[in-house]
Amino acid sequence: MLKRIVQLFIIITGGTIGYLYIPELFSLMDITWQSWIQSVAGAVLGALILFLLTFWIVDYIVDFLRWVEDTLVRAPVADLLFGSIGLIVGLIIAYLINNILQDLEIKVVSQVLPIFITILLGYLGFQVGFKRKDEFLSLLTLASKKDKKSSEDESSKSVQVDPALIPKEKILDTSVIIDGRIADICETHFLEGTVVIPQFVLEELQHIADSSDGLKRNRGRRGLDILNRLQKDLPVNVEIYEGDFEEIQEVDSKLVKLAKVMDGIVVTNDFNLNKVCEFQNVQVLNINDLANAVKPVVLPGEEMSIQVIKDGKEQKQGIGYLDDGTMIVVEEGKEYIGKTIEVIVTSVLQTSAGRMIFAKPKSLEKAL
Repeated sequence: MLKRIVQLFIIITGGTIGYLYIPELFSLMDITWQSWIQSVAGAVLGALILFLLTFWIVDYIVDFLRWVEDTLVRAPVADLLFGSIGLIVGLIIAYLINNILQDLEIKVVSQVLPIFITILLGYLGFQVGFKRKDEFLSLLTLASKKDKKSSEDESSKSVQVDPALIPKEKILDTSVIIDGRIADICETHFLEGTVVIPQFVLEELQHIADSSDGLKRNRGRRGLDILNRLQKDLPVNVEIYEGDFEEIQEVDSKLVKLAKVMDGIVVTNDFNLNKVCEFQNVQVLNINDLANAVKPVVLPGEEMSIQVIKDGKEQKQGIGYLDDGTMIVVEEGKEYIGKTIEVIVTSVLQTSAGRMIFAKPKSLEKAL
């Protein structure tokens, strides 16, 4: 059907060109027919010539149109919308500039240059609208939120709230979703504000869940289960951010960029991402830091009962663990492996990776 339409369009175009210009060719050749006969003959001849050409070029035109159609259908709505807006703005600017150039008497400037200006500004406008769509969407989102808040304030006539007290969006990365503790934190209402799940994080989770490696596949599926729990079972507002930063390849870099655009907070347990956010002045919440902060405080000199499980790196050291997973290094504890003993805390080492407690058997203290 499309092929027939293209052929018909080409034939009509050929007839129109022949009707307009072939009679002039007849005049140059001293062919003295009546004007209407020349016009009809020109239209028929032009339509016939382009009709013969359709057998050669129509397939290429149809393939090109189908490629354009498939590209437009697959493109996200936001890309088409902001790309079209940018194209329209570029063409409007080109039109205004070309009106000024038309007043010039230089033929090249007034007739040829406007074509290049129109193409150039139209292309630049489309590219700016297409590639900066995420920033435009964020500005529209912030503007709508401000309008909604101002309307609510006017209707309720309530006291204005300090913007610093309004909870910022919490942007989750892949590691903290797979970890799973974020669901428990949300369930206890310790995390305020809207939880944002970027589309590119969902795609990374799906890629992990489809991995051929069994361990990765289980981690990815666990992450998807956590997201379903956040969205359906927990008292937290979850939003999906549909935008993407196609010029950025790394997911962590996209998260930092999104946090800057939305003025949000990145939630992670990735040590490297934590450092990158701090370097770029992006607020970050580290689940591991929270876990370390809520662990029971242990002071040097305290006594506790632990089970020595294995030997340590150094000679005669034994290793045990508290219920919360904190590792305890017991000096001279190798001979107590498999036994539960009383120990005395000698020092506590706190790092971003966790907390480590050093102790010695209480029996050695008594012997001294």
